[in-house]
Amino acid sequence: MTTSKSTDRIVRDTVVIKLGGSMLSGLSGTFFTQLKKIQETSDVIIVHGGGPAISAALERHRIPFKKINGLRVTSEKAATIVKDVLTKQVNRQLVQTFNSYGVEARGLSGADDNLLTCQYLDKAIYGQVGTIESVQREALDRLHEKGVTPVVSCIGTDAIGNPLNINGDDVATAIAQGVGAKELLFVTDVEGVLVNKKLQKEVTERQIESWMEDGTIYGGMIPKVQAALTSLRAGVPVVQIANEKLDGTSVLMEEMAQ
Repeated sequence: MTTSKSTDRIVRDTVVIKLGGSMLSGLSGTFFTQLKKIQETSDVIIVHGGGPAISAALERHRIPFKKINGLRVTSEKAATIVKDVLTKQVNRQLVQTFNSYGVEARGLSGADDNLLTCQYLDKAIYGQVGTIESVQREALDRLHEKGVTPVVSCIGTDAIGNPLNINGDDVATAIAQGVGAKELLFVTDVEGVLVNKKLQKEVTERQIESWMEDGTIYGGMIPKVQAALTSLRAGVPVVQIANEKLDGTSVLMEEMAQ
C-alpha cells in the first residue's frame, strides 16, 4: 500500500481510534475525557462503521443480505444504501456528538478528497466491497492543522465513483499504517481480552492463537483479536482492544513481549 504525505507541517504523533458498532450510540463523558487527554500530545483520527444501522436500513428496504467470511455481500443497490447510512446518518450523528462534548470534528468518507484509493475485493463473490490500495493523508492533515478531529466512515469508490463498502477494521488499519500512527485502538463494549473472566493487560500473538484454538477466546472477541493481529502484522506499533476509558488489552508481537 502506498501513502501520500504532506511535508509542510510539524507532525505530531497520531492515534487512530476505531469505534465498534456497539459504541456508536453510547459514547459517554468518560470517553471524551480520555480522548481529550490523548489530544494533548497526539492528533486523533476516528474511524467508524455502522453495521447495525446498515442492517436495519436494508431490512426496511427489503434488500436481503448475507455475510461471507465476515464481510457483507453488497449489491449495487445495497451499496447506495450503505453509503447513505454511513455518511448521512451515522457519521453526521457522531460528528454532532463529538462537537457537543467540545471536540471539534469533521466528517469524511474514504471517497472524499481521494482519501482511500480502492479496488474491488472480489466482485463476483462480494459485489460492491472494496479493498484499500493507498491512503492520501492530505485531507486528514489539513483538518489537524485547524485543530479539527477527522471522523472517517468506511466508504470508498471504484475508479468511476461507484460506492464500495469497506470493512471498518481494514479502514482503521490502512489509515493507521498510512499515516504512521503510533497506536491503534479498537474501542468496543468489553473491557478487553478476558481469560477465565480476568482482564489481560497484555497478550501476545502466540497466546491469542492458542486461546482461539482451545476455545478460551470465542464468539465476538475472535474478530476483535484477529483485527488487532492484522494491524500489528501491517506494521502498526501498538494495538489495543479498549473500552470507553480507552484502556484495555495491549496486543503484542512476540519480540515486543520479550
